[in-house]
Amino acid sequence: MNTTKSEYEFTEHQFETIREAIDILENSFKHSEAFTNSEKVQQFCQLKIAHRKDEHFACMFLDNQHRLIAFEELFNGTIDGAAIYPRIVVRRALELNAAAVIFTHNHPSGLPEPSQADISITTRLREALQLIDIRVLDHVIVGLEGTVSMAERGVL
Repeated sequence: MNTTKSEYEFTEHQFETIREAIDILENSFKHSEAFTNSEKVQQFCQLKIAHRKDEHFACMFLDNQHRLIAFEELFNGTIDGAAIYPRIVVRRALELNAAAVIFTHNHPSGLPEPSQADISITTRLREALQLIDIRVLDHVIVGLEGTVSMAERGVL
């Protein structure tokens, strides 16, 4: 399917509908279901940040049963990158008393293929969080054209 950039522009009403759908998904996961299904995690991440025009990096902070404590966009950047600081991620995970995290970020180009920089920062974050016994379950890269799970690719 060949799509143009103008097909991805949404009206305010469409954005409101998307926000309502995200709220419904968040509430259903927050109160009952654990994030243990990779496909659902990827769909959730895609709904949250795939439409962004600049790169956004977010964390899903999870409890021991992998239920969502919080989804937070911690860093944003430009069309081709965002500065990510492990210290901020570690601090926020401790503040929320998270047992596990799932990272996600978007590629504004629409193509979710991980770069070497994506793999490198994932490794640095995982190493920092391992020191304080917080598990990194996945890093999901999202775009309008799909998602890639680094866990499924064997990078984690």
